[in-house]
Amino acid sequence: MRAVGFDPGLAETGFAALQSGRGAVTILGTGVIRTRAVDGLETRLEQLYAAIHRVLAAYDPNLVVIEDVFSAPAVPRAAILMGHARAMICLAARQRQHAVLSVAPAEVKRAVTASGAAPKAQVARAVRAFLGLAAVPRPSHVADALALAVTGISRARGGRR
Repeated sequence: MRAVGFDPGLAETGFAALQSGRGAVTILGTGVIRTRAVDGLETRLEQLYAAIHRVLAAYDPNLVVIEDVFSAPAVPRAAILMGHARAMICLAARQRQHAVLSVAPAEVKRAVTASGAAPKAQVARAVRAFLGLAAVPRPSHVADALALAVTGISRARGGRR
């Protein structure tokens, strides 16, 4: 099974491609797609879509895993911009006929740390331990994308991590 996790954002979208098989999970690639605030929304969405499409073409996943939109009353604009990024991921995935799994942030945290309220640093440490990495994945968008992909693979295996 191959899964690509996306941590969506308009300015920065993290991605991580994982391959599972024979009891092991291997990282195929990670990165961050960046857009520039000086460009208009339409331009940024087009750039994001094109980059996501390239990631999906490169890794050809069985499953695309994205984070659900969450809203913080103090920053409603962040949820709106995240929604735009999620739409580009969903569109690119469906155009390439990939299955899409949307996961709530608390569910991802629970899947990798056993606590739905785990802080970001704890999630990153859990991902490092699970994947046998020498260091915590950086930047945080990559760590989050890895956690999403791990959660998707776990779900596909029937909940076994």
